[in-house]
Amino acid sequence: MSTEIANLPKLDDFKKLPADNISEFQEKGHTLVKGVLSADEIAAYRPVIVGAADRYNTEKRKLQDRDTYGKAFLQIMNLWQCDAEARKFVLAKRMAKMAADLMGVENVRLYHDQALFKEPGGGPTPWHQDQYYWPIDTNNTITMWMPLVDIDVDMGMLTFASGSYIEGSVFNFEISDESESAYDDYVKEHKFPISRAKTMNAGDATWHRGFTMHHANGNNSDKRREVMTIIYIADGARVTPYKNEWQKNDHEKWLMGVPIGDLIDSELNPKLL
Repeated sequence: MSTEIANLPKLDDFKKLPADNISEFQEKGHTLVKGVLSADEIAAYRPVIVGAADRYNTEKRKLQDRDTYGKAFLQIMNLWQCDAEARKFVLAKRMAKMAADLMGVENVRLYHDQALFKEPGGGPTPWHQDQYYWPIDTNNTITMWMPLVDIDVDMGMLTFASGSYIEGSVFNFEISDESESAYDDYVKEHKFPISRAKTMNAGDATWHRGFTMHHANGNNSDKRREVMTIIYIADGARVTPYKNEWQKNDHEKWLMGVPIGDLIDSELNPKLL
């Protein structure tokens, strides 16, 4: 074990979630949990995640040369597979237990992680539902969205349509200008309350269901919005037939081609508790 890994704080202790967070998540499909990591813990892990994300980032185009998706953020996936220090963060039991407690399940598996860095001047993230991309047979899915730096609304705060997850899959749109327009109209038509934090400290985290509609404004600051996300699924979930080409791609890339109808239990989807 390297000295760096040995010196990283362990994140395998369990922190009891406030009852208000659990009830809010069950009602609205999202919640903000303060202090998931302490200031010292996030200070230790930020260089690990940022370093790995910068090393494995493959986006070389200038911001103005990218499409809407490309302008929204730099997206670097499955850092746990290529960086031993990032692995310690992604597989941590503390966050996995919070995911399980919020969903009300005994255990969770990893779907994948992704760093989402919105550059200064980066564009908005259009309205969408994450689970559009996932060939999974359960609605018990959750994404943890943790800023590695202090952020405010000018940097692209995640914004939710509260209660929208109960609609399930609504549109067959990837993250795009089309999804922005269609979901924006849908959210207004159904009068879902809009919720977003004014500020988040590094180490805080929002949690949202796979079908919770959400978006983020552009980064109008001069600082990079550095966010690390982890997607968890309830243990016992199975692979479903594809509803779009993105789900076919996810099946091969994140589920290792586990046969349709079988339990999701590949090497890329370890049980975490």
